[in-house]
Amino acid sequence: MRKIDSGLLGRIKEYVEDYCGNCGYGPSVREIASAHDIAVGTAQKYLAILLQDGQLSRGKRGYQSTDCASAVTDTMRVPILGTIPCGPLAAEEEYLEGYIRLPKAFLGGGKWYLLTADGDSMIDAGIGNGDLVLIKAAEEAEPGDIVVALVENRVTLKRLRRNDAGQYYLHPENQSMSDIYVEDLQIQGIAVKVLKDLV
Repeated sequence: MRKIDSGLLGRIKEYVEDYCGNCGYGPSVREIASAHDIAVGTAQKYLAILLQDGQLSRGKRGYQSTDCASAVTDTMRVPILGTIPCGPLAAEEEYLEGYIRLPKAFLGGGKWYLLTADGDSMIDAGIGNGDLVLIKAAEEAEPGDIVVALVENRVTLKRLRRNDAGQYYLHPENQSMSDIYVEDLQIQGIAVKVLKDLV
């Protein structure tokens, strides 16, 4: 092998780190070679040096940095499933818009997904238009929980309440809006956290 190009070695390491940070997994040797306009054999030799030095490791899908390997192990990919109305009931629409990696310690067990809040009916609960709401999939909830509720194929995000007669209803956290009484209520999830930009 020719003399080691320390600059190329550093660039390959940085490329792998950036790739892993953006994708959640590392690039293949062919992707690394293509990104640096070098032969696959040359990329393999440089990768072997980085592996031997402990700066990179082999992941399931490619090469990854030590930090990335640890981060992937300690995080979970959570899907973003479109918007949820925080206003009047609206037709249920679920579209996969992508994924966000969140720490497993942040989540705990169970199935999770994210929805983008649409509307201002939950502003007094700290959920504004455009906020990402972390939802734990659930079919049951307690009064006081903020829930993803499906009513006659229409979906909304509201606080679940129960009156003295034992009837459940949906309560918007906005003083200008009225409670929603329903006969057939299906819970799809419980809102646990809100991810938002600070202004």
